[in-house]
Amino acid sequence: MDYKAPVEAYTGVVREVTIGKGNKSLKIGGENTLPLHFFDQGLNPNRVKFALEVLDMKPEDWPEHAVEPYRDVIPDPVSWAKKCQSFGVDAVSLFLVSTDPAVKNAPAGKAAALTKEVAEAINVPLIVYGSGDDKKDVEVLSKVAEVCDGMNLLIGPVLKENYEAVGKAILDHGHTAIAQSPLDINLLKELNVKLSKIFPPDRIVIDPLSSALGYGMEYSFSLIERVKQIGVI
Repeated sequence: MDYKAPVEAYTGVVREVTIGKGNKSLKIGGENTLPLHFFDQGLNPNRVKFALEVLDMKPEDWPEHAVEPYRDVIPDPVSWAKKCQSFGVDAVSLFLVSTDPAVKNAPAGKAAALTKEVAEAINVPLIVYGSGDDKKDVEVLSKVAEVCDGMNLLIGPVLKENYEAVGKAILDHGHTAIAQSPLDINLLKELNVKLSKIFPPDRIVIDPLSSALGYGMEYSFSLIERVKQIGVI
């Protein structure tokens, strides 16, 4: 008797989100299968995307092997982003680490001008992360959204402490939001519900901070499965 692998039915659908504009646009999401369940019936219209991160300042604590591929461009974020693009990335992620009050406390205007310069220098979508300081990010990410009006950048983190102010700026200037929460299903749902009241669901990408080093691979993976099963993405 031939063996037939069981096929699980999944009724949820991950929303398809578009980031970038025109020939720089990129679609993510859209699948209606569980993670890695390629053998089940369902669709996965957009393959997993590959992005590389660029810092807005020269990193001081990176190990030698991490610095080596970017040694010739690492002092200049624009050149660094172009170098990442030459590696065949689907997107570039710009981390505005210098705006952190505990680092350089760089002004919002400077960060926004750099972000626009990077976005215009590459031909793939740009992801922008603030420092993670919920108060400073209101100023920084709001200015980034304004200066890069209409570019449909993927901007975050949008946190429960600042989602109204940052979310409004992102929405008003035609961008997509990164809703960030700890790897906790209830906190993730709470932020999604709040943000969805002021923001179109198809312009939200969640970042549940998959903390495999702290929680463990098994816990992290099972929670991501649960996220997809209950449809909070």
